[in-house]
Amino acid sequence: MNPIFHALFQKSRYITNCLNEVLKQHNLYSSQWTILYCLHNHGPMTLTQIWKYLNVEAPSITRAITRLETLGWVLRVDGEDKREKIVTLTSYAEEHLPVITETILAFEAEMVGALTVDEQQQFMILLEKMKG
Repeated sequence: MNPIFHALFQKSRYITNCLNEVLKQHNLYSSQWTILYCLHNHGPMTLTQIWKYLNVEAPSITRAITRLETLGWVLRVDGEDKREKIVTLTSYAEEHLPVITETILAFEAEMVGALTVDEQQQFMILLEKMKG
């Protein structure tokens, strides 16, 4: 096995676990945050658009959306086709996202703190060169 993949998988799990710890103060998990972030950046989306964009299986997104809806972060409304559901952020989410974003930015700064700006740019270039 190419050691790059093992290192990527290990680092990805580590970052996810750390982010989950940071997000506890907001009663969120990283998987829920990615959905909120996605909706904040792209506006209302269908469940299909969300799972395709995030590259996550549909049942996982449905469960996460159901939980976010219960917590008051999102609403599901009927689309043009009654079978289609559009997911949108609630006013509660819009109100709380700036504080969560500050938390995320501080977390990200800490995670990449040992890298120079040039190293961060080079890392992005290398990731983009990988297939996928």
